[in-house]
Amino acid sequence: MTIAYRRTAFNAPLAQHLQTSSSGVSLYWLGQAGFIIQSGGRRIVIDPYLSDYLAQKYQGRPLAHQRMEAAPISVDGLGRVDLVLSTHHHSDHMDPLTLAPLAQTNPQVSFVVPRASLDEARQRIGVNDSQLLDIEAGERIEALPGVWVSAARACHETLERDAQGNHRFLGYLIEIDGVRIFHSGDTIPYPGQVEELRALQADIALLPVNGRCAELSARGVPGNLDLQEAVKLCQDCAIPFMIAHHYGLFAFNTADPETIDGWIPQVLPLNLLRAQLHTQFNFTRSSASARPRLT
Repeated sequence: MTIAYRRTAFNAPLAQHLQTSSSGVSLYWLGQAGFIIQSGGRRIVIDPYLSDYLAQKYQGRPLAHQRMEAAPISVDGLGRVDLVLSTHHHSDHMDPLTLAPLAQTNPQVSFVVPRASLDEARQRIGVNDSQLLDIEAGERIEALPGVWVSAARACHETLERDAQGNHRFLGYLIEIDGVRIFHSGDTIPYPGQVEELRALQADIALLPVNGRCAELSARGVPGNLDLQEAVKLCQDCAIPFMIAHHYGLFAFNTADPETIDGWIPQVLPLNLLRAQLHTQFNFTRSSASARPRLT
């Protein structure tokens, strides 16, 4: 079994393009760590940050959180959403100005959140507990009929836990229509990471590549994998596809797109892709014996 892949750039607004049906599993980048996964008429959203909440929060402070590029879609433009996942409580991953309006326009939607962030999710999203699916590292739940979510640890510079021992930062493996997509959340390397991720047998890894630095960390901005670390993680775990993201939102904490592109031909057989706006990434599982192919 292999994964076939194609990438399609489009000029239409994302909200309009989402209405175009296609076979397989399609991914769209929302900027930062946000993605839409669409398959079989179901729409899943991970870590959407579609507002200017952080610009408002940090207005007049040293690190301006002004967007480098506008959000590619509004909350209303998302249309019907069936499932939302937040990897942790930081506001560019659990944004109250995105999630609360999304819940209002989608009264049927469920939210997967870390158990350690359950109280925070209640406050920010404003939904009934019946819509909150809390999860801890090592657990696996059926979040939608036929859609399974497994949680793994993430180390946002620390493997932080709450008073009950629940991990504050998580990554998620989403299993949908035969494709296994791993979103690491915000993380750096940590002991046992390779073994933990290898056991999930991901086909595609969505990994941050903005890296980290001591100066930002000292100012309360924890870092992430850099590009070299993300590539090595995929290679060590035999993951055939990687989409590099978490860049291009805030000028003080980003990565160079040309550097990412420069690595693409150097890391084969890993298929390294760079997250891009107004682009559809489509994956289908094939029974053919050939290696994963790019078209």
